[in-house]
Amino acid sequence: MPSIRRSIFVLLCLLSSLAAAEPKRPNIIFVFSDDHAPHAIGAYSDWLKDINPTPNIDQLARQGMLFRNSFCTNSICGPSRAVILTGKHSHLNGFMHNGNRFDGSQQTFPKILQQHGYKTAMIGKWHLQSDPQGFDYWKVLPGQGDYYNPALLTPDGKIQTQGHCTEIVTNLALAWLKEQATAEQPFMLMCQHKAPHRNWMPAPQHLTLYDDVTIPEPATLFDKYEDNANPARYQEMEIDRHMHLVFDLFVSPEDDFDPNPKQSVDRSGFMNMKRMTADQRRQWDEAFEPKNDAFKKANLTGAELVRWKYQRYMKNYLRCIKGVDDSVGRIMSFLQDNGLEDNTIVIYSSDQGFYLGDHGWYDKRWMYEESLKMPLIVKWPGVAKAGSEDHHLVQNLDYAATFLEMIGATVPDDIQGRSLVPLLKGESPSDWRQSIYYHYYEYPSVHMVAKHNGVRTDRYKLMHFYEFDEWEFYDLQNDPDELRNEFQNPDYANQIANLKTELARLVQFYGDDSDLSEKDAAWQKQYRQ
Repeated sequence: MPSIRRSIFVLLCLLSSLAAAEPKRPNIIFVFSDDHAPHAIGAYSDWLKDINPTPNIDQLARQGMLFRNSFCTNSICGPSRAVILTGKHSHLNGFMHNGNRFDGSQQTFPKILQQHGYKTAMIGKWHLQSDPQGFDYWKVLPGQGDYYNPALLTPDGKIQTQGHCTEIVTNLALAWLKEQATAEQPFMLMCQHKAPHRNWMPAPQHLTLYDDVTIPEPATLFDKYEDNANPARYQEMEIDRHMHLVFDLFVSPEDDFDPNPKQSVDRSGFMNMKRMTADQRRQWDEAFEPKNDAFKKANLTGAELVRWKYQRYMKNYLRCIKGVDDSVGRIMSFLQDNGLEDNTIVIYSSDQGFYLGDHGWYDKRWMYEESLKMPLIVKWPGVAKAGSEDHHLVQNLDYAATFLEMIGATVPDDIQGRSLVPLLKGESPSDWRQSIYYHYYEYPSVHMVAKHNGVRTDRYKLMHFYEFDEWEFYDLQNDPDELRNEFQNPDYANQIANLKTELARLVQFYGDDSDLSEKDAAWQKQYRQ
């Protein structure tokens, strides 16, 4: 009998020792902005080096891994978020364009994290119509949300807040993190900002930032789309023709100004100004009215008007990014001050890229590089080498599988993405994908970007505007700005044929049974006139 008790005692000691030796599972903080183009991040591009727009995000990159070839599957806000949650392409998760409603009952990575003992929170921009599921705590913006004094949806109903949205989301995130700081339970926080989404309304303290600088113009600001397929000429997202002086750029209207133009415009920022507090409106007017008066006196036209609009747009866009960068800095300081830094994975990303005057545009949607690329920076202490870069082709499709492997959970077979954990460890899997698949569905709609799908490899890109049966092909090595559509160039006949075959393979591989037929006769007629 003593020997049995002794054996039990030894076994219990062994089990206790093994439990103590088991590494503590990492916390995860996923900071996600909206429309933050990689080339507006210092770590990705030196284009804005004299302005230094993102010092805290750049510091995060120095502490972790930056992904150079990170892409979205569908360059639009809601669909990108649905892909991240599910690890499945839009046609499978059911959220193909912003008019859809996300089916919250389906499998998502936050739900699986909960099943593995994680406490989960979602704070900020949700933009999926249905209420969040899979979260122990959530406070989200209704729809796009407002920059100033936004309402928030909670499990207990709608609440009203006062302040700037970026700071409110950050404050809520830090308050929730403070509650987790001394808890034993691992956590996952999704801190999701509205900024720098249109209509680019900076916080009061940033309203005059960059007043004394000139933002560099992109080389393609006056692109004429001479080599593009027809859809590039019939969009509605040009700084010249479509960026509105009042509703996008906050020039105060004159008495004879028509506030109801025929074109579709986003009036949300203009309406948000009417709901500012007296002090907020005073600071806003003090910052913008002198510049607006100078603009009206200048009576600019043609290229000079485009250049003025570009400067106003870019400065407000970068001012909004300044708030997001400050948020990243505050979160990183909190982790350091509360002993959480060494066991917390921090990810920075955005739902897609954005046009910063490139090709004369703003917005996203296209499969061209500026909107296809999305930032992805991961700090994983002890795993991802500080200051490292990865050049494999990755997509937001991969995030769900990555989060699950990070915590040691099994990745379900129906998730279409691949875990980035091997890449974060510095490995180079021999079977990693050699191409990515893209599909955009939202047409006819805001900005009038035609439906298209396509394939991109490390060098080449093939796009198919299937409703109009028009194609574009680019050699990204020789033409990184995508100014020469080589689809009719016989020198590329073999590459184009191979990519057509690869595109067909990807459509089948991902089970995309979307209708790719030419069926909209009215729009085809307009495009071919």
